[in-house]
Amino acid sequence: MKKKIYYWSPCLNAVGTVKSTLNSAISLSKYHSNCEVTMINACGEWDKFKEILDKNSIKIISLNISFYNFLPKTGFIQSRFSYIMIFLFCFFQLKKILKKDKPDLIICHLITSLPLVLLNIFKFKSDFILRISGYPKLHLIRKYFWKKSGQKLKFITCPTLELKKKLEKNNLFDKNKIKFLPDAILDISSFRKNIKETITDLPKDKKIILSAGRLTKQKNFIYLVKEFEKFSNINNDFILVILGDGEEKKKLEIQILKKNMKNKIFLKSFSNKIFSYMRKSEIFVLPSLWEEVGFVIVESALNNCYVISSDCPNGPTEFLNNGENGILFSSNKDGALLESFKRYLNFDEKKKFNDRVSLKKNTRKYTMFHHYLNLKKIINSI
Repeated sequence: MKKKIYYWSPCLNAVGTVKSTLNSAISLSKYHSNCEVTMINACGEWDKFKEILDKNSIKIISLNISFYNFLPKTGFIQSRFSYIMIFLFCFFQLKKILKKDKPDLIICHLITSLPLVLLNIFKFKSDFILRISGYPKLHLIRKYFWKKSGQKLKFITCPTLELKKKLEKNNLFDKNKIKFLPDAILDISSFRKNIKETITDLPKDKKIILSAGRLTKQKNFIYLVKEFEKFSNINNDFILVILGDGEEKKKLEIQILKKNMKNKIFLKSFSNKIFSYMRKSEIFVLPSLWEEVGFVIVESALNNCYVISSDCPNGPTEFLNNGENGILFSSNKDGALLESFKRYLNFDEKKKFNDRVSLKKNTRKYTMFHHYLNLKKIINSI
């Protein structure tokens, strides 16, 4: 009899966790012949993914009428209001589904407070796995709640070794329950399909420095603009392209105009042709204040970009092998990225090539198949 595996990951925005959850579910459905994968649709957040879920034989269970489009998506207070609404409207529905369907396993990615509260109040036949990503703030309430929940959780997975060590150090969970599970970032078959796509909307006589992501405070693109302006004053060979959308877009546009950089910095909406931009770029920069590994630096490494990243927690330093296969700069430090650009220019071509090749090899652990192999080990140990 096939194991029933449910995913819980109600998302407000198309953040990396959405892709991580989706790819994880697809990898299990695609490669594991002895499991039946289901996505729990809390409030309509997975409606737009129904086609791809159906295509990959992933069932979808809706708990409510679709009120996702009416929820605030941005702003700290507004997003917390949305989380509370999802919690309240889904509390009894999620309990009912778990009691009725009795899945063998439920993997919890986002708004994990709801399934954890249910786990602490009621008895279920299902095993629970908590996925911890990003840069969680370990305040007293969260510490207490995680420590209490940890006694009933089957496993806790995290995408970086740095985060795993942090959780172990804080003694919130049984160390034997904490598992390192890299995100399912790369779909190699999809990569091969898109490899022939090209872009024609950029100057042909300039080298490209690329960055991409949600235009939010976390991604720190304002800092990138400031540092690139300094670099462009001493080197006119490069342009900067930023791909993304988000609440700081207007702020970035004003910054670019204020610095008279509209012919050197190109701010574009996120594109499905991001791999084409990466293949056309010489350098990819990740200026984030915090990150997991960062989907875009893994994807850019696969597309042969040279990666320059901040040393923010929790994953870029790990991915770049402490700077051995790319350049790390002090996060948000004035002049640090400028010095990294200068350092890159001083590298000979052999050094650049070797770094790119080594980093590209490191992307293998972030493929969907590698994720499946690791997750399969965890599932089989239950």
